[in-house]
Amino acid sequence: MKIWSVSNQKGGVGKTTTVVTLGGLLSGWGFRTLLVDLDPHGSLTSYFKMNPDEVEQGVYNLFRDASEKKKNVNPEVYLASTEFDGLSVLPASTAIATLDRQVAQMGGMGLVVATALGKLKDRYDYAIIDSPPMLGVLMINALAACDHLIIPVLAEFLALKGLDRMVHTINMVFHSRKTPPKFTIVPTMYDKRTRAARDSLIGLHQQYPDNVWSSVIPVDTKVREASRVGVPLSLFDKSAKAVEAYSELLEQLLLEKGEDKLVANRL
Repeated sequence: MKIWSVSNQKGGVGKTTTVVTLGGLLSGWGFRTLLVDLDPHGSLTSYFKMNPDEVEQGVYNLFRDASEKKKNVNPEVYLASTEFDGLSVLPASTAIATLDRQVAQMGGMGLVVATALGKLKDRYDYAIIDSPPMLGVLMINALAACDHLIIPVLAEFLALKGLDRMVHTINMVFHSRKTPPKFTIVPTMYDKRTRAARDSLIGLHQQYPDNVWSSVIPVDTKVREASRVGVPLSLFDKSAKAVEAYSELLEQLLLEKGEDKLVANRL
């Protein structure tokens, strides 16, 4: 199983949209896919019509059981199915907002998600983690578990400043890893009609020439419509502009991971 984390320390950049859309595409292309919600806001969980206030089994239970050193914990009990073939969710409850305080003195909690996903490696081909926008035990878990990091970022000045903070966090967390995972910066909600967006995109490529994806995710009203009905965008409207862009992104990510045959069959 390959694990991708979608993360940025600034909210409102399209993290959950990126997770859901890539997940919908992966499952539609024949990959068994797990989406992991590590954001206390529970946007990913809510997207699939689950109420974070009512989740009885999920991320919080996983951490609680890990903190109690329970043996032979089966992560499958925390999973929730969706109505979409090949797509499952590890949901978040609002209680995970308290995890930083609860596990602060326990130590050894930075690999809880990595350990759980390791036990699911034969069940899924891909796992995509929706990371929280703040540095803490949940983000540490998201970064520690992944082998590729995707950073959605708005093409605007303030977002670029937030990206600097995220890259600093990456360098800090990955410092101890012998082979730090690659990270890809994905410009999202791009409006080519505005000069601010165009100038910011140029700045992104100048500042991070080796990490910025060569294309962009455009502004697309279909994203909001798909979210309203709880359907991944690729299944809601295959002709949507954002679907075409995310498909291009996914093809590149898969080629980098050696999934040449599947991508060749699609092209």
